[in-house]
Amino acid sequence: MSKRRRLIVGNWKMYGRLTSGLVLARDLAEMAQKHKPLDFDMVICPPATLTWAISEAIAGAPLMLGAQDCHTATHGAYTGDLSAAQFADLGCRYIILGHSERRSAHGETNEIVAQKIEAAQLAGLTAILCVGETAEQLASGTTADIIANQVRASLPEKCRMANLVVAYEPIWAIGSGQQPSPSDVVAVNKVIRKALGEAGETMQILYGGSVSPVNAGNIMAEPEVDGVLVGSASINADGFWAIAEKSR
Repeated sequence: MSKRRRLIVGNWKMYGRLTSGLVLARDLAEMAQKHKPLDFDMVICPPATLTWAISEAIAGAPLMLGAQDCHTATHGAYTGDLSAAQFADLGCRYIILGHSERRSAHGETNEIVAQKIEAAQLAGLTAILCVGETAEQLASGTTADIIANQVRASLPEKCRMANLVVAYEPIWAIGSGQQPSPSDVVAVNKVIRKALGEAGETMQILYGGSVSPVNAGNIMAEPEVDGVLVGSASINADGFWAIAEKSR
């Protein structure tokens, strides 16, 4: 059985206003307090506008705060952007980088993702690097090569492996209700570990893509899977907590 600690991450994406976000955060904080000490780590990544309010709302609870993206620079004339250090100031400890929605909608390349990971780690944050293949790449049988290349190309030259988590999120599974089989997830996770070199065996590697309370148990029954990155199911407190409990 793996000795790596399980990690449950909720990506709220662009969902939630102040009132609903605070209710959700407080509900999760109450659940976490009730069940502490937790045998898993839980991170919630709300929209940037809610970060400070939620940081205060979960203070003292065994929950951690994360961000969904950052700029490559530490500061500068970048209207509308936020730096990793600014998120660290707000209490964030984790940050999601390289999500397929950023890569596709904002044209983020592996090189840009690597620069963001470097910026995040310099700010003291742990980067959650997202990688995944398209339906076409899956059909062509090139998943292993695509994932290995994406991992290597998305890491900065001086990556701090202790401040890195990798999340395998097949693009074709995100929000589609479809999923690879647990054995397929295990196979890809092993590809990721190999691509990471010696650090791969100790690093947390998550699965993301239509994770729900129904399928989370089968996914995390595999010792190779160290947790999950949850999308829409994370904006329901009961559902998200039910997923987390499947990690036990």
